Order: sequence, then C-alpha cells, then structure tokens
Amino acid sequence: MVAIVGLGNPGRGYKATRHNVGFLIVDALADKLECSLRAGKGEFMVGSCSFRDEDILLVKPVTSMNESGVAVADIVQAYEIPFARLLIVLDDFQIPLGSLRMRPSGSDGGHNGMYSIIYHLQSDSFPRLRCGIGSAEMPRDKSLMADFVLSKFSKSEKPIVDEMVDRASEACLSFATDGIERTMSLFNRKGEEKSDG
Repeated sequence: MVAIVGLGNPGRGYKATRHNVGFLIVDALADKLECSLRAGKGEFMVGSCSFRDEDILLVKPVTSMNESGVAVADIVQAYEIPFARLLIVLDDFQIPLGSLRMRPSGSDGGHNGMYSIIYHLQSDSFPRLRCGIGSAEMPRDKSLMADFVLSKFSKSEKPIVDEMVDRASEACLSFATDGIERTMSLFNRKGEEKSDG
C-alpha cells in the first residue's frame, strides 16, 4: 500500500491558494481514480483506491498546515505505512511555478507543514514531491512570504498550475507503481534551485 498525502489548509478561504497545491493534486487523483474522500479516524480525510493492482490511500490533513504532522503520524500508525511508501505532496516557493521535484528524503526546506511531519515522525527519510509555486510576484521581503503563499494564483498562472497539477498526479501514480527512482528520472526537471537536503 502507498499513502499519498497532499498538504494544505482546510476551509473555503484557503481553497485554490498557492499553499494548497497538495490538496489540488490529491483532488485531481481522486477524480482520476474515481475515489471519494471521507472523514478518517484522525485529523484527516482519506480515500482508498487502486491503480494497476496497487492499493493507494489518498489523504488530506484537516489540521492547519503547521500541524500536518499530527495527521501524517496517525495515517502511518493506523495503516502501517512504511516511510518509503509515504509520499508527501507540497508546495515550494523556492522552485519555479510549474516545476516538480521528487526526492526520497531531505530537510523541511523552510516549509512549516514539512517541519511538522518530520517532527512527528522523528525522521526525514520519506519521499516528497515538491511542486513549484515561485513567481515574479514573490515579495523580496521574506516577512511578507506568508501572505504570498496564502494568495491565489493569477489568471495568467492558472494554465501553468493546471498542467503542473496534472503532471504531479501522474508522478504520484508513477511513484505508486514504478517506484521513486524511475519517477524521479521521468518527472524531475533539471536546473532547479535546491530547497532541501
């Protein structure tokens, strides 16, 4: 079994914001796999489905982004998910809009949701798919970055986001069926700025 966890903030006010890219990708996967998410026995929404004979759990934490680790720890324990079969899908303002980067492990890269997961799992040895939200609209003043990640995509950015969400959902399915090494070779784009170890 593979667990694919998309990070975001629950609530209508956060829908379609940059910080909720993980939710957008899990929703896209749910549509592709004809899977509905329901309240789980913990701080998360969960859906069970399969793809090419691989059992897949789709997960959206219902904590705030900064407490995502609570939900992820619950999922790992309840479903006995090995860390190598846990894929965290998240936004990253340090890589360009539309770019994808999958890694088998690494630091939190300055992402509060990832920080929470590493803290609650007491490990950073789990795969993650970082989805670029960086753009020319980012503020130079880092103290304003919270407002940027909670903003909505512009009309001109929307086609790039739609394409990224589609490619990211395909990358998640590739991870589930073909493993991380092949998925990284197919979906990672070269020349991206590093944001995690």
